[in-house]
Amino acid sequence: QDNMLDFVFAVDDSVTWHMMNLLKNRSHYSFLKVFGPKQISSVQSYGAGIYYNTLVPCNGRIIKYGVISTDTLIDDLLHWKTLYVAGRLQKPVKILTQNENSKLQAALVRNLKSAVTAAFLMLPESFSEEDLYMQIAGLSYSGDFRMVIGEDRLKVQNIVKPNVPHFQKLYSNILQDCPQVVYKHHLGRLEASIDKSPEGQFTQLMALPRTLQQKITSLVDPPGKNRDVEEILMQVAHDPDCGFVVHQGISGIVRSSSIVQSAKTILTAG
Repeated sequence: QDNMLDFVFAVDDSVTWHMMNLLKNRSHYSFLKVFGPKQISSVQSYGAGIYYNTLVPCNGRIIKYGVISTDTLIDDLLHWKTLYVAGRLQKPVKILTQNENSKLQAALVRNLKSAVTAAFLMLPESFSEEDLYMQIAGLSYSGDFRMVIGEDRLKVQNIVKPNVPHFQKLYSNILQDCPQVVYKHHLGRLEASIDKSPEGQFTQLMALPRTLQQKITSLVDPPGKNRDVEEILMQVAHDPDCGFVVHQGISGIVRSSSIVQSAKTILTAG
């Protein structure tokens, strides 16, 4: 196993967490450690709200771990403000321990539902189960400036192909509740027929996370017009390029957070 293991810790109080961690694992931090836990937490709050310690030796392996406040995580899962951690949690990950935070539980499910809705808007009328997972896995790479288009598709394929059973497990409950999706059990495959009528698309657009709706609105609505979101989404629902507009909106969110996060990595990785 040469791959770096990547952990994310959601913590209720970042300052206290970094204070304890600095006492225990000072060597994990870059030069920023000299500024103390408060400064580290304020660096954490920029961009995607996550602070990474990288290249940490652990049990004979090299790991990296990100620290995010539980509130920031819930906010990203619900509203897709940066899609940074929400995007990772749309793919199969191993949740090691989880306390009984019902708000967090609900937000994790909501994030998966939003991913399915966005994917439906970007996919053609009918598609295979693997197409769906490819689309979902690609959401958090749209617009990431570190991704070149060709490499992008391959990276997404490498995530999906070996993990189809894990994607199925992650999404089966949500897909079973989707009226547009039919499981063809005898074929062992999922058949989806998405309502591409303006009404159908409007319903899906209205179900998208708030930040994405705002991005779409600002793409379509010239400044100064100030029409309400519902009116604009209705216009997008009638647009034959509706899926492309959704994709552009997602790219806009990912682009800004990936630039800030990369700049932070230079500091946090020292």
